[in-house]
Amino acid sequence: MENEEWLARLSAARGGLSDVLYAMYSSLTGGITTDPALMSVPADDHLTHRGDGVFESLKCVDGSLYNVSAHLKRLGHSCEGIGMARPCPQAELEQIVCDTVRAGGRRDCLVRILVSRGTGNMGIDPAQCEGPALYVVVYRYTARIQDGQLKPARVALSTVPIKPPELATIKTCNYLPNVLMKLETNRRGLDFVISVDDNGNLGEGATENVGILTQDNELLMPTPEHVLAGTTALRALELAQQLVADGTLKAAEYRDISLKQAEQAKEIFIFGTTTDVTPVIEWEGRPVGDGVPGPVAGKLLNLLTHDMTPKSDTLTEVTGFRGQESGVRSQESGFRGQESGSRNRESGIESQESKVRKQETDNGCPEC
Repeated sequence: MENEEWLARLSAARGGLSDVLYAMYSSLTGGITTDPALMSVPADDHLTHRGDGVFESLKCVDGSLYNVSAHLKRLGHSCEGIGMARPCPQAELEQIVCDTVRAGGRRDCLVRILVSRGTGNMGIDPAQCEGPALYVVVYRYTARIQDGQLKPARVALSTVPIKPPELATIKTCNYLPNVLMKLETNRRGLDFVISVDDNGNLGEGATENVGILTQDNELLMPTPEHVLAGTTALRALELAQQLVADGTLKAAEYRDISLKQAEQAKEIFIFGTTTDVTPVIEWEGRPVGDGVPGPVAGKLLNLLTHDMTPKSDTLTEVTGFRGQESGVRSQESGFRGQESGSRNRESGIESQESKVRKQETDNGCPEC
């Protein structure tokens, strides 16, 4: 098959994704594309065939990245955890993220940062990889909204074994146990399931953290020795100190949470990048409290929402937005890093894009 036909078929197979996938940066090209058909990771990348890599997911709220420093710090920790070099300094990575978000043209979106061991090796030996490689994908943000508010959750304990601590505490791209938890969630008609650690205490969700409000008005979250330290959960715990100061809470801290404590909790919460602070109204088939969102959940959500306002020091503004235009191209994104790769992009990706764009037009692509 000739390259032109390959790209045309790929474009047809990926048609309709332009309202889901907004932009992608690849260190292999040193540039950004907004064509979903070109957003790919090579088959010989260790990330693809071995799951050998780490990642972060964060959100852009009204044109500003939320808590990006915490996410990039954890990404560095994850790289170190699997013995892999960081792809670039943190400031440069933050700039790449901003440029990719800008290229996508959506002020509200999610960002996935992936760092792989690299390409050039279909075997198991990471020493044979040419990397690390960096990919940044900007995509659609869909919150769990019901009647204008975060949808309350029905939650139960998972039957999927928890990851061992040395793997659970780093954000690797090997997410098969997490996928199995989500399959279990769907099969049981729930919103989330929570793992149980080897000591019989609460663990974590497939992509979320959990917390409870005890009968003594203590806000507790599982200790980070057995679960991934969630950035949203950590920020909520920090903000909750204000509720400790005003007497709403007696304490807000990490602590082991037994299954009995969860059963007796006044309130239960789910924390995450897309879930923010979601109140749990049903636990293991029984109502939590009165079966409606509790007051502490509302106060925590208000604190977190206020933390995302323009005056918050947790926000990093992405400047230079050109609106919701679908025609934003990597050549216009103002990308400043990897300049030599960007020049290569002009002769490589741009020429491929023109071929694919023509095919999309012929197919009546709604974005073109």
